[in-house]
Amino acid sequence: MTSIFSKIITGELPAYKVAETEEFLAFLDINPNAKGHILCIPKEEVNKIFELDKDTYGGLMEFSRKVAIGLEKSVSCKRVGMAVVGLEVPHVHVHLIPLNSMGDMDFSRKKNMTDEEFEALTKKIKANIQI
Repeated sequence: MTSIFSKIITGELPAYKVAETEEFLAFLDINPNAKGHILCIPKEEVNKIFELDKDTYGGLMEFSRKVAIGLEKSVSCKRVGMAVVGLEVPHVHVHLIPLNSMGDMDFSRKKNMTDEEFEALTKKIKANIQI
């Protein structure tokens, strides 16, 4: 079954994309823990992170690192946290979350943002990512 992330990759569903390569995609989480919460995914649909082949795993981590550096330049935070949970969507994804407190990693606490806020943030983050 095709995941929601695969539909974002093919363009069937919209997303606030901040970075993209031939193998990976990064976009804003539409139910963010904090302003700037990004998901980094491989374009290959794989359910679990440790099922990725060694090169794709390493590539995803390097892609996520570059996105996190751009994110930290774009959003006021103490640091960017990373989590790989993977229970809600059966497609590998790395959460990059701007942190000012440990509570920002609480996935039960979500921030509301308008389309305009998402669009402005997407543009700002894109400008700070060097892939």
